[in-house]
Amino acid sequence: MISKDILSKIKKLEIQTKGLVNNLFGGEYQSAFKGRGMEFSEVRAYTFGDDIRLIDWNVTARNDEPYIKVFEEEREQTMMLCVDISPSGFFGSHSQTKMELAIEVCAVIAFSAIKNGDKVGMVLFSDKIEKVIPPKKGRTHVLRLIRELYVTRPTGNETDIGNALSYINRLLNRRAIIVLASDFQDEEFQKQHRITNRKHDLVNLLINDQFEDELPDVGLVTLQDAETGTQRMVDTSNNKVREFYREQRKREHLKLKEYFRKNKMDSVSLKTNESYVKPLISFFQRRTQRR
Repeated sequence: MISKDILSKIKKLEIQTKGLVNNLFGGEYQSAFKGRGMEFSEVRAYTFGDDIRLIDWNVTARNDEPYIKVFEEEREQTMMLCVDISPSGFFGSHSQTKMELAIEVCAVIAFSAIKNGDKVGMVLFSDKIEKVIPPKKGRTHVLRLIRELYVTRPTGNETDIGNALSYINRLLNRRAIIVLASDFQDEEFQKQHRITNRKHDLVNLLINDQFEDELPDVGLVTLQDAETGTQRMVDTSNNKVREFYREQRKREHLKLKEYFRKNKMDSVSLKTNESYVKPLISFFQRRTQRR
């Protein structure tokens, strides 16, 4: 039984994303994610300016006038949302958690996909596979995905991106769009990550919170790792401590960014205290320009 609170959140999110998809993301999505190729549609009479290389000589011979083949883009694709629901995702220092941000962005992408005739499925993971929903079309199906994102809680305590991607690589035989939404708090994921990038069209959504990158000056605090449970007392009033933490996180981000660049992977960095609209639009536009 879904609570009224969850149903209200789902309805609110659908209304919110509908405008964004219709006015912004629907068209950008179509331009950024092209179909698998061109397929034959029909033949029609040749008109001045048509490409003579498309003349169908058999039909032309039968009708004593030139006809050309018409091709259309094979538009339909399959998208799999691969969403990290490990405990670290439920942290948030502002008005929303990292998980809530991931849900919003995944909703926009999923509604954009079905608007363009694509199928959408989903794999939820922590250090194990938590939930799998096969790809389908339609608004009702996307609402089900959103519902599962809200209600599914992890049984695992940590993050294993490699295991999730290995599962997807076995699950999908044909090339698909894989949207990986995670805070990437995982050390050993690169092998399966690179395999997925070669086999599929992989898009990495890096979800962060501001206070994960920079400690606030609030005196002595006990910090706890959401996944391992490890606790540590930290004096956040110490400038050197805050600077050390800031530089360490900066190095981690640069290392991950360089890894994406070196392996020619698409990535979008998102933060809970910032709108996702501009970075997502910029990403779509970069992909369109590249094609």
